[in-house]
Amino acid sequence: MSRPPHAREAVLDAYEQMLIDEGAGAATMDAVARLAGVSKGGLLYHYPSKTDLENALYARLDALAAADVEHMQNHPDGPIAAYIRSSASSGDAVDRAIVATARLAQEGRDDAVVALRRVRESWSRTVRPHVRDDVARDLVMLLGDGLYYNNALGAGMATSAPSGAALDTLVSLVERVVRS
Repeated sequence: MSRPPHAREAVLDAYEQMLIDEGAGAATMDAVARLAGVSKGGLLYHYPSKTDLENALYARLDALAAADVEHMQNHPDGPIAAYIRSSASSGDAVDRAIVATARLAQEGRDDAVVALRRVRESWSRTVRPHVRDDVARDLVMLLGDGLYYNNALGAGMATSAPSGAALDTLVSLVERVVRS
């Protein structure tokens, strides 16, 4: 009898949550199985090793990043605005996958670093045709990095990431500068 497909996702969700909340050291196979509400055998059925679980997280990140790139390409305001706006938000699926993968990168997992670079490069390639040169692309990317970092720090910041009309103004300003 095959296991329900939702169990596979529940395990991966639990692994991602453990990484975000407690880091790679706490995300043992036993702890992940417990959080997912499956037996260790159920976890091992879907992910025979920790490496398989990590690779599934990277595959999830790749799929979410591809969807994000598609969203950027089809956004009515264009890829630059979409990238900047998404950098100022957090808590969505792609953000969670990034944070979980970053926790692995912090532990020295080279595959995690490669996965994060792959995502950033896909965003960069998407923005590049819409700016005048590589320096302008770097400005957009670094602004996105700063907004993301500021937002990730949350309520502890003296200033928060811009939103609403302030974000609209920032997007408009950046687009004027990078397209000139």
